[in-house]
Amino acid sequence: MRSIRPRPGRLPGLAAALLAGTSLLVPVSPASASAASVVSGGCAGIERVKVPGAEKQISACLDDLTTAGTVASGHSIAAEYAGLTSAGATNPTGVPGAQIDGYFPDTSTSNTDHGWNHDSQFVIRLPEHWNGGLVVAGTPGVRRQYANDFAISDWVLAQGYAYAATDKGNTGADFYKDGTRPGDAIVEWNQRVTQLTRAAKAVAAQRYGRAPRRTYAAGISNGGYLVRWQLENHPELYSGGVDWEGTLWRENGPNLLTSLPATLREYPKYAATGDAAAHDAIIAAGFAPGSEPLWDYHYKVYWDLTQRIYREELDSGYDGATEAGTPFCAPGTPACDADYDYAARPRAVREAVGRIALTGRIGRPLITLHGTLDTLLPIGQDSDVYDRLIRARGRDRLHRYYRIEGGNHVDGLYDTYPALLRPILPCFRSAFTALEGWTTRGTTPPADATLPRPTTGDPATTCPLPSH
Repeated sequence: MRSIRPRPGRLPGLAAALLAGTSLLVPVSPASASAASVVSGGCAGIERVKVPGAEKQISACLDDLTTAGTVASGHSIAAEYAGLTSAGATNPTGVPGAQIDGYFPDTSTSNTDHGWNHDSQFVIRLPEHWNGGLVVAGTPGVRRQYANDFAISDWVLAQGYAYAATDKGNTGADFYKDGTRPGDAIVEWNQRVTQLTRAAKAVAAQRYGRAPRRTYAAGISNGGYLVRWQLENHPELYSGGVDWEGTLWRENGPNLLTSLPATLREYPKYAATGDAAAHDAIIAAGFAPGSEPLWDYHYKVYWDLTQRIYREELDSGYDGATEAGTPFCAPGTPACDADYDYAARPRAVREAVGRIALTGRIGRPLITLHGTLDTLLPIGQDSDVYDRLIRARGRDRLHRYYRIEGGNHVDGLYDTYPALLRPILPCFRSAFTALEGWTTRGTTPPADATLPRPTTGDPATTCPLPSH
């Protein structure tokens, strides 16, 4: 029987840096795996499995494909998922199988994992005991290919799924340097998930002798955006998906660039004096009443950096030759992002956003989760809107939407604010199980609902869906 373990200890300073999008990662090579972590049986012939289109790949047979084994063996990097889950989260362990690390051809070099200095890195995990399914993930934020290892990979592997993830083709806080046209870096994210999904299906067929019977997309934040985009644009590749607070991009708004400038402009006044007008302006931008204790952290870690780097990707002309603006600039400073007005920008900016925009025209079952206290992607400007888009397209029969009362953008903050927040990870697992039933047995999930905070049990491990 597979064991359950608590998540690894938090890395407070490093986690904060990673949440801000910086890179403090130590390259580790899969080739350096310890002999104790590598098994000789169970995946014989894995060296003959080829990833279609890959420029480089390295294969290994492992005693344990979960992070309990892969971090020690050099087949995962804990820093890449730091801060995404709460300290009380528990995961299964003891899943033997094969892992393939590698990369597809690419010209950018922001990903230094394994000393490769090459983007479009991927990881594919093939459990010895396969259930016939595949889960594909793109990473949250601007993290690298192991970012979902604790939140998604460990658990789905223990259910018997093969698993594949990509770094999306560019990483880090200066991801916007990739590409030549505004929006190119994010356009590549979608292309890389499509590329990996096709390749991982072929790899599974080689390894197990048959193609996956079902393939699911899953992801957090930017990874959730990728789930949405894939089900809108390549539904033929998937059976369904779970969108965990995906980023919403709309050409005429709302989007990140319409909600964040107000926080940068108004929060310093609110923090200094409790200014009521500043407070109300932040609420009017979409941030939930009750989230005020989270504002200082998000201002320092998320709001400023996120606004500047995504604005640079989509509207580099705003600050001229300056690259990604001036951190924490005061309103009135020339080209300050606190003064950014998306609606007043040239048509070309909206066209750039249009290249990555979502429509709601999903073609496969999708379950969306979003926390009511998300203080980076406010729920009223994101998933509430996306749900309405799906309905407007007549696709609501393919969608279930669960608003998670007390959920925030990253579960790691639950450890600091246990009376205010609750983790979304257990809700993801409940939603994934519901998606399985929906797509394999025709069991329709419960109707859309706001899931209240649990009154019994551990919020880090409990999140029942509503009754039918």
